Amino acid sequence: MRHKGSLPSGYFEGMFVANPDPWGFETSAYEAAKYDATIAALGGRRYRSALEIGCANGVLTRRLNEHAVDLLAIDVSETALRLAVARCADLGVRFEQRAFPGAAPQGRFDLIVMSEVAYYLGDEDLAAAGRWIDRALVPSGDLLLVHWTGETDYPQTADDAVAKLGAAMVAPIARLRTDRHENYRLDLWRRA
Repeated sequence: MRHKGSLPSGYFEGMFVANPDPWGFETSAYEAAKYDATIAALGGRRYRSALEIGCANGVLTRRLNEHAVDLLAIDVSETALRLAVARCADLGVRFEQRAFPGAAPQGRFDLIVMSEVAYYLGDEDLAAAGRWIDRALVPSGDLLLVHWTGETDYPQTADDAVAKLGAAMVAPIARLRTDRHENYRLDLWRRA
């Protein structure tokens, strides 16, 4: 049975307190291949100001940093952020504890990454996220979405989350790619 609203912050904090790598980001061959595809989707582009929403323990954050002059990584879990800060201590990444989209950061970005995030949001928060992205993503900026397509009890399926997020956005955006892999989908959209 699916949750009706967004998953609470305590869900994620509990996951990281119980296990510092609850989804196997550090050890899973699947996660490594997915991160390779995620970085490859950027096409070697270097971004002036990037935002990673839901950075977890910072495994993808390290890789995204190579493609951004300034990278802000946010997560709702204090424990996850401590792990991410330690993992990226030798980099210039900025970290903030924030519950997205209710406590979305200020500023504008030319890359916003939501990897394994949107399907945790209920309908109202997905709509708010879409409206915030409309304001925060600069012209020619990229929105990169990556989501597991298998069975979950999350508030949304991957397909529903991506569709609802896109429907909430009113600014013109080009859907450059929608790649369907065996267990996940990768979407790259560019602000017109």
